[in-house]
Amino acid sequence: MRSVRNFPHKVRTIETAWIAMADGVHLAARIWLPEGAERQPVPAILEYIPYRHRDNTRSRDQRMHPYFAGHGYAAVRVDIRGSGNSEGTLEDEYLESELQDGVEIIRWLAEQPWCDGNVGMIGISWGGFNGLQIAARRPPALKAIVSVCSTDDRYADDVHHMGGCLLGDNLSWASTMFGLNSLPPDPQVVGRDRWRELWHQRLRGSGLWLEKWLRHQRRDDYWKHGSICEDWNAVQCPVMAVSGWADGYTNAVFRLLEHLQVPRLGLVGPWSHKYPHEGIPGPGIGFLQECLRWWDFWLKGRDTGIMDEPMLRAWMQESVPPTTRYRHRPGRWVAEESWPSPATRWKEYFLAPGRLAAGEGERRRTGAVQTLQSPLSVGFFAGKWCSYSAAPDLPHDQREEDGGALIYESAPLEAPLELLGAPEAELVLAADRPVAMVAVRLSDVAPDDKATRVTYGLLNLTHRDSSEHPQALVPGERYRVRVKLNDMAQVFPRDHRLRLSLSTSYWPLAWPPPEPVRLTLYTAESRLRVPARPPAERDRAVHFEAPEGARPLAKAVIETGEHHWRVIRDLGTDYSTLEVVNDDGVVRFKKLDLEMQRKAVERYSYQNDDFCSPQGETVWHWCFHRDDWDVCTVTRTTLTSDPSHFYIHAQLDAYEGKKRVYSDNWDLAIKRDLA
Repeated sequence: MRSVRNFPHKVRTIETAWIAMADGVHLAARIWLPEGAERQPVPAILEYIPYRHRDNTRSRDQRMHPYFAGHGYAAVRVDIRGSGNSEGTLEDEYLESELQDGVEIIRWLAEQPWCDGNVGMIGISWGGFNGLQIAARRPPALKAIVSVCSTDDRYADDVHHMGGCLLGDNLSWASTMFGLNSLPPDPQVVGRDRWRELWHQRLRGSGLWLEKWLRHQRRDDYWKHGSICEDWNAVQCPVMAVSGWADGYTNAVFRLLEHLQVPRLGLVGPWSHKYPHEGIPGPGIGFLQECLRWWDFWLKGRDTGIMDEPMLRAWMQESVPPTTRYRHRPGRWVAEESWPSPATRWKEYFLAPGRLAAGEGERRRTGAVQTLQSPLSVGFFAGKWCSYSAAPDLPHDQREEDGGALIYESAPLEAPLELLGAPEAELVLAADRPVAMVAVRLSDVAPDDKATRVTYGLLNLTHRDSSEHPQALVPGERYRVRVKLNDMAQVFPRDHRLRLSLSTSYWPLAWPPPEPVRLTLYTAESRLRVPARPPAERDRAVHFEAPEGARPLAKAVIETGEHHWRVIRDLGTDYSTLEVVNDDGVVRFKKLDLEMQRKAVERYSYQNDDFCSPQGETVWHWCFHRDDWDVCTVTRTTLTSDPSHFYIHAQLDAYEGKKRVYSDNWDLAIKRDLA
């Protein structure tokens, strides 16, 4: 990324500003202003998230927000109540109070002497979520949003569930917020006489979010709240929706393009859960320049040409060997003027034992009944549901998984096949248990037999008709189900093969069923549909500038960390563990005279084929040190299950120096609800 040193406007920074809410709670904001904004007011751009703007996101914020300010915008980064240096307690994600606060913040921004009354919102993940949700509240000053790596559907397409299956990332994410919610405000900001009181208020009041989420295992009002798909027309301002193929939130871009009725653009690159100017895998793009074109058009009324662009611009990925990390994904940009694309041609493959048959006649001659009962090992090479850094959390060679699956493979392709959209598997099957799941994977198989997963989908078969009203299966009864796979863009080269893989478990990406399940698949009635897209001349016109950003933050690395994924298999005990370590070491923020340590360790395990043995354990360490201020928190969460219940054991310990000043424990049993 190129660092820009000279902007059209000089920038001044307000390290901490306080925004008073109607109930008296004060939220902490960091503001970057172009010089002279009080004399010549400018539009404001808001990022509103709980990840601590003073320290944790300081480096990332420093590359983006001064860039916007240097181009004539007031850039504002606000900590949600109960996070960072904001007062209050954060008790869950996307609460009504959070959204009401957001509306108040926008009104406050519009009333400031340096703001001309026009406000935009930008955010990735949580910030992308609340951008959509606050847009649905229609605050008058909010004129446009940029929503990155977010979702319109908190149940069907978020970190918690997929196809009605409980995701492993539900535990991982709950643990991340468990750690973040345990952190104190900075005494330099809130005062040495108040920080401890505010800290203990958080420690006592934030609660265990994993418990709240597990008490809602079906699509009820809890998940409908904040899901803008419940009323698409509530959003009345323009939306730019952005994501990456390695991210977990790509599907929402396509739904937003299809269902919103406002001016909208979609952008999908090869990236993981990152802003595209920091995008990994590359290539990164000049995303901040694209945002300026968007803001200039909608907030300043300048015709930048951005609304003349195609509705969707997406990175068509070329075939690559399988690995858990890529620095760069080869491919090219493609464009669609509308979505769904009228150019899509659906290609059908029929299932036959071991093969994807291109002709229905062949399928009828070779249709058969097959059965499948996958081992718990299927899924250890699946990577994460959401790749946060694309290293090394992407799926490995699928040959590691396919020994426990039914596979169906096409003949070598006689010509390249380009797909853009969401494949769908239509399966006719029966199960021998009332609760079962199916995992469906589509892979690109090279002539050397290496298999790279391209997309996948999950379905809890009790959710086959509804996630709001799931129904147990009748053992032995035949059902026709449809499994929608994630949206994708992929070139399958000549001589490569498409492989469809089916399994009855996918641990730890998804929590296993209560008992081992044997599925019976009727191949003569089952099929795969894939969205074929011919190359188009308009693709050649898509172009992005190289990534730019403001100068990076000055900080020193005191201790280096480590990042790894390890699969550990003890053949003596038949005990297997996936260990994930994300240790960022210790960094020092020179301007703040502050050291920060952040480390997470996750372990997912099982023994033999015992469906009561899967266990997820996560541990987070956070520490801050400055002179005589030395605080640390340690949070640990363990999740297990048996056929009837989930079991949570969690611990929270907070320290000043070596003295433990707060401790809490949770031991909970939550009944499984057809999960």
